[in-house]
This record gives sequence, C-alpha cells and structure tokens, in this order.
Amino acid sequence: MATPLPFKISALIFVKNRSGQQLLIQRRKSPNQGCWSPIGGKLEMSIGESPYECARRETLEEIGLTLADTDLHCFGYISEKSYEGTGHWLMFLFDCRKALNDLPEAISEGHFQFFGRGEIDLLAIPETDRTLLWPYYDKFHDGFIGLRANCDPGGMLQITEELRLTGPAAESQNR
Repeated sequence: MATPLPFKISALIFVKNRSGQQLLIQRRKSPNQGCWSPIGGKLEMSIGESPYECARRETLEEIGLTLADTDLHCFGYISEKSYEGTGHWLMFLFDCRKALNDLPEAISEGHFQFFGRGEIDLLAIPETDRTLLWPYYDKFHDGFIGLRANCDPGGMLQITEELRLTGPAAESQNR
C-alpha cells in the first residue's frame, strides 16, 4: 500500500534559447535544492487551474515570457510516488515552442543558465531527472509519454509506461 503523503500537481516547462540550449534554474529551495531543473511549479488547484494555465503562469512569473496554449506542447506526465519520501507528485511536462532571447534575471527560487543537452547530464541534477525525466524528454518531446514512477527512498526506482505516442499521431492527439 502507498504511503499516505501529500499529493501535489505541477507543470515543468522545457524552454530553449535560439541556439537550442535548455534553460535551467539552480534551485535555492526544496524540492531539489541546489540542483539544476527545468522551470515550473505547482497548480493552483483551489481556482481550478489547468496544467496549461499553470505552465503559462509559471513561465511568466519565473522568466517573464508570455505564452499562449499554442506555444506549449504537452509531451507527457509523470506520476511519482513518495518523491524524496515527502510527497506524491503528478507532473505535466511541456516543451515550449517559443525561444527565449536572453538569460532571465535570478529570482528568489534560484538563478538561470543555458546548457546544451549533453552538458545537462554532467550537472548536479536530481537522480530521478537523470534516469527518468531527461531520457524521456529526449525520446518524446515531440510525442507523448505517460509514466508512473515509484520513488520510494527505501527501494529501487520503478518506472511503468502507461501511454506512449510518437510522431504525427501524437501531435494530433495533443491538440
């Protein structure tokens, strides 16, 4: 039986510059304090915020980039049980189709830097990002993937694919 922990819903947004480098934030707060991550945040569930609304709001708040729904491609979700032993997460993953011109200024949550995809694997990133998030981004950022991950700190990371769509069929499914 799953451990009774708080459940949180969030959006992660993969933003690139015109050279194709990924924008990451080095987080000053938990979760993932000190690690590099894509931008994002929790849905405001009390107002019925959708994952797309959350992604647009978080992108504006964190890096000042205004987006329409069409600037975002939802390429998947990850349901994580017992992440860091502190909570369960449902994360919606978005690839931003609008390139960023300049490096955003630091915010209270951390500072930003652009990295080539090969550099990211050498950074201090959460272990679940290394084994789960980035490999699936590489394969599915143009398609769609649904994942379930058991992140129980006392056991091995267990990943289950729930849904997989690739190519043009995935694009038409996500509209």
